Formats: sequence, structure tokens, C-alpha cells
Amino acid sequence: MSSNNDDLSRRNFIKKTVAAGAAAASVLQAPAPVRAYGAGERIRIGFIGPGGRGFGAHVKTLARLHEAGENIELAAVSDVYSVQQDKVVDYILKNTGAQARRFENYEDMLGDESIDAVCIATPDHWHAKQTIDAMKAGKHVYCEKPMTHTIDEALAVVDAWRSTGKVMQVGVQSSSQPEWDKCRELIEQGMIGKLIQFQTEYNRNSNIGQWRYYKLTKDMTPATINWRRWLGVDYGLAPDMPFDRAVFAQWRCYWPFGSGMYTDLFVHRVTTMLKATGLRYPARVVGAGGIFLEYDGRDVPDMATVVADFNEGCQLLVSSTMCNAETPIPTVIRGHFGSFVFGGKGSKSGSFRFIPERPQVTLDNTLKEQFIEAGEVEDVNYAHFKNFVDAIRADKPAMVNNPPDLGAAAIVTVNMGANSYRQGKAFFFRDGKVVEADASWAAKWEEMSKQRAKPRHVPGWKAGDTGSRLQPPEHMKLAGPWIDGEDPAP
Repeated sequence: MSSNNDDLSRRNFIKKTVAAGAAAASVLQAPAPVRAYGAGERIRIGFIGPGGRGFGAHVKTLARLHEAGENIELAAVSDVYSVQQDKVVDYILKNTGAQARRFENYEDMLGDESIDAVCIATPDHWHAKQTIDAMKAGKHVYCEKPMTHTIDEALAVVDAWRSTGKVMQVGVQSSSQPEWDKCRELIEQGMIGKLIQFQTEYNRNSNIGQWRYYKLTKDMTPATINWRRWLGVDYGLAPDMPFDRAVFAQWRCYWPFGSGMYTDLFVHRVTTMLKATGLRYPARVVGAGGIFLEYDGRDVPDMATVVADFNEGCQLLVSSTMCNAETPIPTVIRGHFGSFVFGGKGSKSGSFRFIPERPQVTLDNTLKEQFIEAGEVEDVNYAHFKNFVDAIRADKPAMVNNPPDLGAAAIVTVNMGANSYRQGKAFFFRDGKVVEADASWAAKWEEMSKQRAKPRHVPGWKAGDTGSRLQPPEHMKLAGPWIDGEDPAP
């Protein structure tokens, strides 16, 4: 499939959102006024594409919130697969008592003024269009990760979010765990010194191939699935192609619809690492990997590594395989004075470990290894949707735990890695654009060294020179060029 869609992917990487945005503008009404919802006022929520994740996490979690007393109504369902739509509508009626309205086309749902918010769980290539359409129609949005399929789309979503003032939550539920905020606070205070590097992973393993466990069923047919609509051919979202149950149910394996582990898995870890460090867009990214085992007709690799360098003078490494799960690299944030380690022996949810560097480096023998408690969240899906509903009720877009600007930064990072892998190039991200990298990256740091510049720090840094100054040894006074045969040493 990949050989037939390289040109499409290349075009998508540069400018697909332009067409999607133009199409959206033709079907949307003017945005509804932004307002807060009183505690006694019901928030009516619709669901767009509630398949496996959308049903299991979105619908069922919001049904639990309703059962717990949250004044919400699961009011509408739009899905191109009639069997799934029936399943979701029946579940909502049985578990909440609401008779959800059915829509084949989500635009009709957006035209219903009684709907206050939508949850989007369609394949990745639809996310940007549906999200932008919804916000322009005056709806708050919960969009499953990844926020978009391409970089340009991610930036367009951020623009729509800012211009409409709507609440939007991106569905990386782990961003509702409190340890990331606690970690960022301690980094800003200088606990680990100058931030140097952070690494993470999302290893999996399977004897059938990743994402092939999504079952193909006989009732998946062109009679029950609006295939052309699912593809998005009329909006330029994907090329026309024959109906295929594997493409429909296992679309994460194919480039036109997703980016495999880069966007389905890496985006989880990258989002939380960016939240923990306070960083956003990378400056230089390179990706590597390949399909080393899963030769089952897929496009996307089963081994991938992304290295992202930041202008703040630090580096992200995310490396995983879909063919080995028991020995992943640990999730670690490293600084000159120490590291934060997540998971591992003795750890529990909501805590992380501080491991100091040796006192000969830190010049502080009071630093000791310790566990840092941030608070435990029993169910992150529940917490993430509760956070979304609370932000709507308060009319505070900044209140969500995974806002679009964070979602966009994660997409830029992982998509640059995927495109680097596919195109065999390193990329810069400059002024909102992706361009081919050159030698200027290394030259910049070499020049800073020659100028004895001060190290750069993450946004929000409050610790002055803590952990970011070297102590030159006495013999370095003998360094320097000899000009006209004269010793530079004093």
C-alpha cells in the first residue's frame, strides 16, 4: 500500500490542511457564543466515530461520569459503520436512559444547536477536519490522540482553538497524572540542574503482528460501511481504493490513515515528557528503524527510534520495538545534578525517583536518592474526561490537562521522526515549518562553546546558574593560542 501512496503522504506532510479547512468553511455555521455552564445545567455530548477506543474509553467513561452524578447527556452518535452505531446507541440507552440521536454524517450533528461538545475517535486522517469543523460550529472537543495526522493540520487545529475560544482536550489520558506537573515544578526549581536529556519508550510484542488483533468480521461490508465516506476521498483525505476489511479495522498499519507506532504509541510518551519538562516544539529531529519482523503487508515499521534536539539545549530519545516487550529502556529525565526515573522497582503510580549525581560533580553532599510522591490517580481515563467536563463547565480552555498546543508539539515531534525515517533525511522545525536540516545545528553549539556562552534552559526555569556552570580546573589557565610565539598563560 505504501508505494501507491508516497505522493499523497508527501503532499499531506506539506499542505493537506489547506484543502480540509476550505471544505470545512463551506458547511459550518458561525460559532456559538462562548459561555460557562452552571452546575445545574446539562452538557449534551455527541460522539463521532466511536469504534474500539471511542466506545471503550469515550462512551463508557462518560456513562460512568453520568452515573456518578455529572450533569451530562450522551446525546448523539455519528458513525459510518451502521453495526457499530447501533451498538453504541443501544449501550447509551441501557446505561444512561438517553435515546441518542443517530447521524450518518457528522456535519449534521454539528448543525444541531443542542449539542454542546463532541468526542472524536475516528481514524487519524479525519481528526483535524472534524475537530476544526466542530470548534467552528461552536462545540467543545475531546479528540483522541494523536491530535492530527500531519504537522500542518496540528498547527491549524491550534489556530482554530485559539480563534474560537472553545475547550479542547487531546486524548492522551496519562497527561492527567499529577507526576508530570510535579516533575516540571522541580525541574524549574533546579533540582536536577541543567536539563540535558530525556528518554522514553512504548514497547510491545505479539505473535500475530501489532494491530492485527483488531478483529475482522463478516458484517464489515460495503453494505454496512460507507467506505468512500470513511476514506474521506471527497475531502482529499485519502485516495480511493477497493474496500478492505483489514484497512478498515487495522488502519494503523497503513500510512494514509496513521503512522503506526509513531503516532499511536510514541505520542503518549512524548506528550507526557514535554509536559514534564515544559518543552514544546523540537528544533531538529531524525528518525530511524524499519520493518524487521512483521512482514504481514503493513506499511509502518515494527522498530523505530526518534531523536529530537531542542533549542533549549537538551535532547529527547524515544525508542521502541513492537517485537519485544519485557526489557524496554527506562523512562528517565536527566540533568547535570541528577535524574528523575519513572517506573521500575519500588515505584508506584504518582511517584518517581530522584537519583543524584556524585558530590564531586554537584559539590553538594546533601543530595540523596529519594522517592517523590505527586499523588495517585486511580483511573486516568475517568480523570481525563472529568477534567474535560470541568473545563467546559468553567469555560476555561487552559484548564485541560492536554491542550492543543501541547498536542501539536507532540505531533510535530513524532511526525518529523516518521518522515525522517521514510525520507532518509534530518529535519529542522523553524517558524512553524519543516525544512531539511544542514550543518548549522552543530555549528551553533560549537560557536556557543567558543564564546563561553551560558547554557540555555527550559521554559519556566527559576534556578539561575544552578547545575549549569562548570568549574574549570587550574591547569586550564595554560590554555589559549600562542600569538607571535608568546605564551598566553599569566
